[in-house]
Amino acid sequence: MASKSGTSSGALSQMHQPLLANNQIQAKFWSKVNKTADCWQWTACVDKDGYGRWHNNAGPTLAHRTAYEWLIGQIPLGLELDHLCRNRACVNPSHLEVVTHLENMRRGSYALQTHCKNGHLFDQGNTYYDNSHPGWQRRNCRRCNALAASRYRMRRKQP
Repeated sequence: MASKSGTSSGALSQMHQPLLANNQIQAKFWSKVNKTADCWQWTACVDKDGYGRWHNNAGPTLAHRTAYEWLIGQIPLGLELDHLCRNRACVNPSHLEVVTHLENMRRGSYALQTHCKNGHLFDQGNTYYDNSHPGWQRRNCRRCNALAASRYRMRRKQP
C-alpha cells in the first residue's frame, strides 16, 4: 500500500494501526458514505489512485480499511484488503477480502492488461517476467525491451 499512497513508512505504520472510535467519530465517517444496493461509495476525499481517505483522531487513513476494521475486525499484519468489486472508493466490507500483496496484484487491473503501454500484445511469445523483487513478479514486453536495447546500442555508437 505504500507505493499506492506515496506515504513514508512512518505514515504507513500510522495508517495501519487498528482504529478505535467513539460514536462522534463513527458518525463523521459514515456521513461520508453513500450506501447503495451494491457498493458503499466514499464521497469525501479520494486520492490519485481512487482510494477513499479521511483524517480521524489518529491521522490520515484509508476509508475502506476503517470500515473493515470497525465492522469485521483487525487486518492481520502483512496482509491487505482486495476490492472484489474493483471499485477502490467502495467501503462495503462484504466487497473486501484480506489477501497477500502478491494475490492483490494478481487480481488487480495490472493483471487484466492484455497489451503493454505501447500496444504490443502480452502473449506467451512476447512476455517475460522479472523476478528481481522478492514477493512479486513484473511482467515485461519482449518487443519493447528489444527496441529499448536497440536505442541504447545506437546511442553508445555515437561519438
